[in-house]
Parts: sequence; structure tokens; C-alpha cells
Amino acid sequence: MNIKLVATTPFQDQKPGTSGLRKQVRVFQQPHYLENFVQAVFNTQTALRGGTLVLGGDGRYFNREAIQIILRMAAAHGVAKVIVGCGGILSTPAASCLIRRYRTQGGLILSASHNPGGPHADFGIKFNTPNGGPAPEKVTNEIHAATLTLTEYRIADIQHVDIDHLGTSKLGAMEIAVVDPVQDYAALMQNLFDFDRMHTLFNSVPFRMRFDAMHAVTGPYARRILEDMLGAPPGTVMRAEPLADFGGHHPDPNLVHAHDLVEVMNGRNGPDFGAASDGDGDRNMILGRRFFVTPSDSLAVLAANAHHVPGYRGGIVGIARSMPTSQAADRVAEHLGIECFETPTGWKFFGNLLDAGRVTLCGEESFGTGSDHVREKDGLWAVLFWLNLLAVRRESVESIVKSHWRQFGRNYYTRHDFEEVEAQRADTLMNRLRDRLPALAGKRLGSHTVSLADDFAYEDPIDGSTSQGQGIRILFEGGSRLVFRLSGTGTAGATLRLYVERYEPDPQQHELETQTALAPLIAIAHDVAGIREHTGRKVPTVIT
Repeated sequence: MNIKLVATTPFQDQKPGTSGLRKQVRVFQQPHYLENFVQAVFNTQTALRGGTLVLGGDGRYFNREAIQIILRMAAAHGVAKVIVGCGGILSTPAASCLIRRYRTQGGLILSASHNPGGPHADFGIKFNTPNGGPAPEKVTNEIHAATLTLTEYRIADIQHVDIDHLGTSKLGAMEIAVVDPVQDYAALMQNLFDFDRMHTLFNSVPFRMRFDAMHAVTGPYARRILEDMLGAPPGTVMRAEPLADFGGHHPDPNLVHAHDLVEVMNGRNGPDFGAASDGDGDRNMILGRRFFVTPSDSLAVLAANAHHVPGYRGGIVGIARSMPTSQAADRVAEHLGIECFETPTGWKFFGNLLDAGRVTLCGEESFGTGSDHVREKDGLWAVLFWLNLLAVRRESVESIVKSHWRQFGRNYYTRHDFEEVEAQRADTLMNRLRDRLPALAGKRLGSHTVSLADDFAYEDPIDGSTSQGQGIRILFEGGSRLVFRLSGTGTAGATLRLYVERYEPDPQQHELETQTALAPLIAIAHDVAGIREHTGRKVPTVIT
């Protein structure tokens, strides 16, 4: 096998964001661009030499070409074995499952998650460490530093590798194992959930479900588990075939981009349960008949009901949520007498807590929920958790959530996204708001009094590392709050995210429409941040 040393020069834009390096496809298609980043991974993650690497992605445009490049580079760097999902398909939680089950030295996951796919859309790559989770900032900083000093990369001079048939083959001294991408993941789900009880739910009572795979990676997983293993009727999984451009749609499981599913669930004779997942399978949306469950409420409900599920019957040890996620889970943790952690946005911040056994369940408001079974958020896992709960309680989704509100109170919550704002204007908004923070404490804004205003900083309780500048918080007396962040998952301009929350303990006030209930706080947010002045926008692009 001939190894080529290819001369290259650094790219200045290869710093990983919240979850890996995400750029438009045309950026990754530049000569040497992908190769430079992968070379930086091999330069810094030396345990991969002689070790095992998991490799796969969500099937989006450029996925297959990228896998061929990475296989050739892995062979050139002495990797002993690469485990590849058949056809290049591997959901993000399934990749984490494989890394952990086979104790590999890490994995490369090819995805831009919920971002659009296609030749004019987005692509992404991230390195997951041996615990199965996204690389922490220390590791991504090392990788980024390595990208800035590259002069060459190593790649094997070989032909196309067959990744479309199960089995093992050799590439020089390196073994390539092409595996069923669903099998190990499905086995893990069987260990956590009561498949017999869920099978009975589908087959002995009038119960109907629709799952929207959004032409993304979860289609094969949902078909195998929901239809083949649990006995849901054929067609339960809609848009099940993974497509390189996700069928021309945005594979983000929210009320806007999963509108086909929402219409079905809001119909006169809609199904009892609806769910959707995103591009790489790590996010989820939960729906009842004409009823939307916010991701924040979903985390809280699952935590409060974990004892109904076999894998968590012994109880949960703690809960972690991202800072912008509503405080609904905090009230459950207090009730259970367990720890609850508030972390920056990004699943990598949950890794230390999970590895240390301090938490069992984790969640983010951006439709991400998961547990200690892997080290990624897991969309289908959350759906199965809800199914198991429905099979045990035999109540509707709406009934379960409203019962939860009566016990713990309701956290009215919304997120407003202002997408593709000119980056400089978005930065100006945040900087000016940040400058105002010291003067806000104790100030009256509308009918609310500010109790705290800060730029959230996090000190990891396990390793003591700190993360500054994680989002501006304005907290009010009584539990309401505003949060402002610039998202790290987009590839064009900046996305300003506004999070608005109001706690309501009175059950008589639990039936308000969310945007109506939060309208006074939304008006305060626009005024205090000067959103229209700085962005030119009066209304958000997406409301969830």
C-alpha cells in the first residue's frame, strides 16, 4: 500500500463549534479541507494508531465521499480497525453505542445534525472520544491548534472501498468491518425498555402512532424497532428513506419543519402519539393528539416517571440540563431529592457528569434528551421512553403532561430564533446588552423586577474547568427569566436565540396559550436588547 504525503497549508476557519466542525458542502469540497481537519485529529489523538475507530454519518450529501477519504487516511496512520455503518449510515447515538460497546479509541461522525443537506447546504464532522461522547473543549482546542500548523497530510493511494456490503475486508494492514448500523443500538434499547409491554400497546388496544424520520438517518432504526420489533403497523414511520438532501426539507424536528406530522396529529382523527427525529438521530419532538410537549417538559416528565421503565427502575441519581432549558426539571430533582446541574449548551458538557455517575438523565431545550446509556442525546431513545410510559400508564400524552403540571407547576416556555442575522450586528447586540448587565439588577422592567443579570459561566464540578460567556441571563423575582445566546450550529451568518420562561404554580392558569402567556416578557426582551434596532427583525424566523 502506497502512502502519499500531500503538501498543504492551514485553513483559518477549522475551529469546532458546539458540536464539531460545520460548514457548507462547498467548503468541505475544497482541495485539502476535509483532509486537513482529519489529519489534525490523527495528529492529536495518538491512541488511534493501532486502535479502533468508529466511522459513519447521517447519509447527507458528501457523506460517502468523506468516508472514503477518512478510510484512506486511517490506513495511512496505522489505525488497526475501522467499524463502518453499512452504506455509510450511522446515527449519532448509534455511533456512541458502538464506541462504548466495543471500547474503541473514538469515532468520527459525519453530520451537520438538524441543518439542511444537499450540494448547496451543510456538512459536518466531529470527533467523539472513547467514552462515546463529543470531544470536550480541551480536545477540540488541541485539534484546532493542530489545524493551524499543518504542512502535509498522509493518505493511502488506493481505490474505492466497498462499504455497501456487510462483512470484513483489509486495506493494507487495517481491517474494515462494515456492520449493520441498527443491530447493536436496537439490542441496547431492548435492555432499557419493556418491548413486550410496548408490543401489547400496539396490538391489543386501539393505539396509533406516527413517527416522522424526515428522510434522515433514523428511518431505518425506527422501521426496525417500531414496525418490525414492536409490531407497529407498516407505514407508522413516515419519510423513512434517508436521502442525501433530506427530500429538500430541513431535518429539524420542530413545529415548523415537521409540519406534515403536525398536520396529521392535529387532524380530526389524529393518532394517539406522534414523534420526529432530526438529521443524525439525536433530537426528538414529542406530540400527543393536538398537543405539543416542549423538550423542557419532556425531560421533566421522563425524570418524574423513570421508575416506570425497566432500565431506570432503581431510580435516577441526578439530572442535568443546559442553561437555556426551562427549570421544570429542577422541580422534579428537588422532589426526588437528587442533584440537578445547569450546564452550558452542548452535549459535551454532560459527559463528565455522566462518567462520574452524578446524573442519569440529561436534556436540552433544542429537542435533545438522553441518559447514561450513551454519551450523546438520543432521539429514538426518548420516543421509546415515552412509548414505554404510555404503555404503563395507559393515559394520553396530554393527560400525563397536565397531571405533571398540577403536581409541579407549569413552566411556560418558548424559544424565538432570528436566523441568518449579519454576524457583526448580532455581536453588537450581545455586546451592548452585556455592557448593560451591571445596571439591571434590582431594576423594574415592565411588571417584573430583575433579581440577577449576568453572562453565564460554568465551572465543571468534576474537573474544575471553566467556560465563560455562555449566554446572557436576566432573572426576575418569582422565577421568570430571559436568556439571549448566539447559536454555534449554523453555517451562515448568526442565529440569535431568545429564550423566555415564566413559572406558573396555579393550576387555574395552566391553560393559557404559550405566546399569550409570555407576551409581556417577550416585549421586555425586545426592548431591553434592541432586537429590531440591531437585527432589523420584528418577528423571529422560527418559534418553538
